[in-house]
This record gives sequence, structure tokens and C-alpha cells, in this order.
Amino acid sequence: MSTNVRCVGFDELAPRLAYALWRLRQQVFVVEQQSPYPDLDGRDLEDTTRHVLLVEDEELVGCLRLLDDGEWARIGRVVVAPTARRRGLAGVLMDRAMAECGDREVRLDAQTGLTGFYRGYGFEVTGPEFDEDGVMHVPMRRAGSRPPA
Repeated sequence: MSTNVRCVGFDELAPRLAYALWRLRQQVFVVEQQSPYPDLDGRDLEDTTRHVLLVEDEELVGCLRLLDDGEWARIGRVVVAPTARRRGLAGVLMDRAMAECGDREVRLDAQTGLTGFYRGYGFEVTGPEFDEDGVMHVPMRRAGSRPPA
């Protein structure tokens, strides 16, 4: 099995890969988790947004989105296809995302059941649990070791 992880901007997404990206996010977040939300929020198009993509044998099996929120980076839309779960692929995505972020402060909103996973990357809960589109989340932050630019 050939596995490839890469980080690209919107303009680097081939049309079929972009389609697969949005289809995977819809399949998991909207259909599986029954959480209708505005996935196409415009942030995918931002020049500084990066998509970490995990492709196996030419099929997209996982992805996440890196946003530039000014003084910090934000990780979101972390998803692994149902057929590819329980193989450590979310860790592969996060390893690449953390490498991309370097020593910058990083924030994310974790589904409550995944806080332990994100703690393994140095994230700490920074606020109370909240409902986001029917799924409980907590805000988390990993402190950066360099001052903001």
C-alpha cells in the first residue's frame, strides 16, 4: 500500500482531489456525525490556508485544515475515512500539521472525546465544553515557543 502525506494550498488542489476532500468532510461530519454545518465557509480559499492530505493508493483517506489566525495557527476539520480508522492515520496527519506549525502557538476545538489524543501533542484545554452543531467540543491550545510575528 502506497501512503503519501502532503500539505498544499487551495490552488494546488486538483479538481478531483478537491472534490474528494469536501466529500470526505461531508461524509464524516455531516452524514456520520449528523452535524449539518457550513463546511464551505470561505476559509479553504484563503492564501495562507493549508490542507494536509493523506492519500493511500490514489484515494484520499484523511485530511485536516491549517488556518492562519494571525497570532496563532488553527487546526480544524481533522478527519479520517471510516474505512481507514484505527491504524494511527490521525496521528500521521497531526505529525505533519505540527511540523508545518513549527514553534508557533496552535489552537483547535477538539471533540470532547478526543482531548486525550490532542494532549499527546502538547495541547491543553483552555475553556469550558461547548456544543458546536450538535457535537460537544472543548477549546485547546499548544503554546508556542516563539513570539508572534
